[in-house]
Amino acid sequence: MKRYPVPAQQVREEMVVVNSRFIATLAPVFSVEQARDFIARMRQEFADATHNVPAYLVGHGDSVIAHCSDAGEPAGTAGRPMLAVLQGSGMGDAAVVVTRYFGGTKLGTGGLVRAYSDAVRRVVEVAPRAEKVLTHTVMVEFPYRSVERMRQLAAAHGGQVLDEDYGASVVFTARFPVERFQAFQEGLYEASNGQLAAEVIETAEILMPLGGGGQGNLG
Repeated sequence: MKRYPVPAQQVREEMVVVNSRFIATLAPVFSVEQARDFIARMRQEFADATHNVPAYLVGHGDSVIAHCSDAGEPAGTAGRPMLAVLQGSGMGDAAVVVTRYFGGTKLGTGGLVRAYSDAVRRVVEVAPRAEKVLTHTVMVEFPYRSVERMRQLAAAHGGQVLDEDYGASVVFTARFPVERFQAFQEGLYEASNGQLAAEVIETAEILMPLGGGGQGNLG
């Protein structure tokens, strides 16, 4: 599975150009249907705006679906410049809508291109990144005396402990990137002299934050 950055969450930036108000909203989308739903939500939220201009990328690299529209602005002045900035960001699975409230002064073709490009550039710059990662959620049961060792072992292999259940023994539920799970399993086997093994209970794609210290990190 090829990894690539995507927006970690919906973000919004606003600017004013010659009295026109530009509001750029960026969000992660993982299908054309999700992209269309996001665009529809923005049009509903800003139903009184002069324009709601969309662009999106679903996928990444050679397997990307790209779309944009000028949404009533002069041809080539809004959607295409926005899409170009989105493509240049390196992100995939991203949709952006730039909402414009006309301020009474026409910006001209060049002014519109700059304004819509800058609006997307601003929101892209502040957007936190994540990666879509294939993960195993696992369970492992062990004695109380091994709790700290288990936490350290999970952290060493990129694991996130989701739950700790204390009964007659301790049951950890943890999540690992698929490519790191086997090394954790081998470390667990070695640390327990062959007595312990983790059971995979779910395999799924999740968003994991990039740039250090996110919820997916331990230690």
